[in-house]
Amino acid sequence: MELRQLQSFVTIVEQGSIGKAAQKLDVGTSALSQQISKLESELSTRLLQRSALGVTPTPAGLAFLKQAQLVLRYASQAVEAAQSSRLAGYVSVGFPPSTASILGVPFAKIMAERYPDIKVHLVENLSGNLVQLMNSRQLDIAIIFSQDINKSWSIQPLASESMFLIGNDEFFKIYHLEDYLHQGTITLKNLEKLPLALPSTNHGLRKLVEQQQIELNVSYEIDGLSLLMNTVANLCVGTIQPGSAFMNHSHQHLNFLKVHEPSIDRTNYLISFPEDELSPASLAAKTVIRSCMTELIQQHAWPSAKLI
Repeated sequence: MELRQLQSFVTIVEQGSIGKAAQKLDVGTSALSQQISKLESELSTRLLQRSALGVTPTPAGLAFLKQAQLVLRYASQAVEAAQSSRLAGYVSVGFPPSTASILGVPFAKIMAERYPDIKVHLVENLSGNLVQLMNSRQLDIAIIFSQDINKSWSIQPLASESMFLIGNDEFFKIYHLEDYLHQGTITLKNLEKLPLALPSTNHGLRKLVEQQQIELNVSYEIDGLSLLMNTVANLCVGTIQPGSAFMNHSHQHLNFLKVHEPSIDRTNYLISFPEDELSPASLAAKTVIRSCMTELIQQHAWPSAKLI
C-alpha cells in the first residue's frame, strides 16, 4: 500500500467522481481506476460503489476513509517537520589539488542537493598547507596525504591511489616508451633519468617519490597542478601523479603508465577536529565526502583508486 493510493482514494470520495478526481490529481482516469482496483485487491474488500451518478464509499470504504485521512495528515506533518528541521550552518573543507579535481564538484553538488541550507566553503591547497589551515582552525575538515597531524584530531584513511608516469606523444616517442603502452605499466627502475616535472621538495608527493631511492631527473619544479599538467601536455617532459591528476585533462592527448615493481601508492586521509567538537554541518559534510568517494571508486570514475 502506498501513500499515492490513499491520496487517490480520498480525492475520489471528496470529488464523488473518478473523472473529477483524475483531473484534480492530473492523472489518467484509467490509471486512477487501476490504483483503486489494486488497493481493493490488497484489502480484499470493495471500497467504492460505482453508479451512473458517480461513486460513493461502501461501509468498508467509509471506515477506511477516516484512517486514510489520518495517515495523509501524519505524512504531511512528517514532511513539514523534516523541512523545518533540516540542517543549516557553515562548513569549511580543504582538498589537495589532485583530489579536488575529481571529488570537488561531486561533493559540492551532493551537499547542495541534500543540505541546501549549509553554506560550504571549499579550499584547494597543498596537503601540507591544509594541515596548517587546520592548525589555525581556518578549516573544519580536510583531505591530506600524511598521518603526521595533531594527535587530538580525528583521522580516517579513505582510499589509496596508485601513481602513474604521464607524458604526451612526443615524450613517449623520444624516450622509447611506446612499447609499454600495450602493457599499461612501467617499472620504477625505468623512470630513472627521464626528464620530469614534479612538485618542489616540500611537497608530499615529491617526498613519496624520493622515498623510492631512484635517480630522478627533475627538469621543472611546479607546485600548481594545472600548470604542471599543462607543462607535461605541451613540453617534452613527463610527470609522476595519481590517476585523479589527469581527469580534467582528457582534452589533451596524454599517455599514462601505472608505476609498478614496486608500485607507489598514496593514501587519502580524512581529518577533522574531534567529532564531539564538530557542528552538525561538519558531520554532514564528512558523511558526504565518504559516500561520494565510495561512489566514484565503485563506478570506476577514479583511476586506480581503492577504498580502504
